Amino acid sequence: MFDTGTTSRWADTIPTSGQTRIVISLTDQMGYLYRGEEVVGVTTVSSGKTDHETPTGVFPIIGKEKVHHSNTYENAPMPFMQRFNNYGVALHGGSNPGYPASHGCIRLPMKFAARLFELTQTGSPVIIEA
Repeated sequence: MFDTGTTSRWADTIPTSGQTRIVISLTDQMGYLYRGEEVVGVTTVSSGKTDHETPTGVFPIIGKEKVHHSNTYENAPMPFMQRFNNYGVALHGGSNPGYPASHGCIRLPMKFAARLFELTQTGSPVIIEA
């Protein structure tokens, strides 16, 4: 069903129809991509650390940029950035130690972030659970 990777997996085939949504589990530090009712991608994530918690809730992707740098944190690179709130919190490729280490964003393994970027669109829901 899934091809193997070190920190993420993708389904062998991804349906071309059905809503695309991302579900993030902060407790497990895991992310899941659904197409319709089918899980098509699974990955480890690194969310916000204690003093910069990642918000929970349901958010639409409101902006996407393949090449982006933080406006707040010393021009830090945020490749394959997909913003989901008006405060700059986003999904993006970056360091993924497997525990909360970011300033609130959801960091993804780089290859997963690149493919996810291609499979989502503005308006795709991001569901972040505690």
